[in-house]
Amino acid sequence: MRILLFEDYSGLHTFLAKGLRELGHEVVTVGNGNMFHNLPRDIDIRRRDCGRLTGLRHWVHMVRLLPRFRGFDIVQLINPDAFGLKPQREYFFYHFLKRHNRRLLVGAFGADWHWTDDGLHHKTFRYGDFYIGNRMRTDEAAQQFVREYDGTEKGRYCKYVMEDCDAIPACLYEYKAVYAHYLPEKTTFIPLPMLVEHDRPVHTFGGLPLRVFIGIDKKRSEYKGTDIMWRALCHVAERHPQEIEVVKAESLPFDEYSKAMNGCDVMLDQLYAYTPSMNSLLAMQKGIIVVGGGEPEGYDLLGERELRPIVNVEPTFESVVDALEQLIAHPERIAPLKQQSIDYVKKHHDYRKVAVAYEALYKTVLGSRRQFRP
Repeated sequence: MRILLFEDYSGLHTFLAKGLRELGHEVVTVGNGNMFHNLPRDIDIRRRDCGRLTGLRHWVHMVRLLPRFRGFDIVQLINPDAFGLKPQREYFFYHFLKRHNRRLLVGAFGADWHWTDDGLHHKTFRYGDFYIGNRMRTDEAAQQFVREYDGTEKGRYCKYVMEDCDAIPACLYEYKAVYAHYLPEKTTFIPLPMLVEHDRPVHTFGGLPLRVFIGIDKKRSEYKGTDIMWRALCHVAERHPQEIEVVKAESLPFDEYSKAMNGCDVMLDQLYAYTPSMNSLLAMQKGIIVVGGGEPEGYDLLGERELRPIVNVEPTFESVVDALEQLIAHPERIAPLKQQSIDYVKKHHDYRKVAVAYEALYKTVLGSRRQFRP
């Protein structure tokens, strides 16, 4: 198959492309590198800042690339809003890709209209991006998505694309659960892909102090709950200065960020999540214990009955503090959890296994009859 993977914000398409190529498929990746992360891509669509003409110049650049975006068996967008343009202009590119390629899939890999609508009106989870229990989040991070998608042209565009595309792969339990409300017949759960490079932890735990890593993206800190996790980590470090060592990384390129984790035992990530993200999996495949999202629903979806490597926390300062202090109080738990972290990623997220699952989905979609909008 000829496959076009359009945009990448986390390494998902990067690792998927590697797996699909190893299966013998021709894969082209398109993206802007996701700012400072500088993710690899075959075709660069990064915006070049030129003042008031930035948007126009980006539009012209995208139009000139159109001949390279046709003739594929599969096109997969990272999300509906993959082109970096205003919604009224994105319709043009979406329809071009749909018309000039055999099948078009759109990932349920992040925030969009359906994710926002579910958070505002259905409340599928006990906590999430828009609420904690019965209390709606009023912080800027939560309200940003409400302003972006609720009752807006962008929201209407995203809703249209997800309803019009040929299939929707969902990469997390959370996205699978949300899309089950809206488009269950189109939605397929496939775990995140990860390159597993280690059979044993990169850093062997030899006793306290516990080395704890936290990565901070200043623009998304409040949204991901890293602000609360950072305060909790600092609090524990002050109370236990001999038992804990803090390793902090801010807004690093992907390769540097990955290297910064080496030598750590624990990572704090995703306070409001139910399941591990790409960031968490990157740490786990190194044998680093993740303190973050590890709710039972995620394990159940994977059919996992034995491994429990993630130290699950509630979305509160107190829960994170308690989790860290429990690890300090029970250092005998560290080595087994580090090894379980690697075993878990190898079992469920190895990029080769994930690529096989996507290959099967693509073959199914190519064999099905396309449903056209009236």
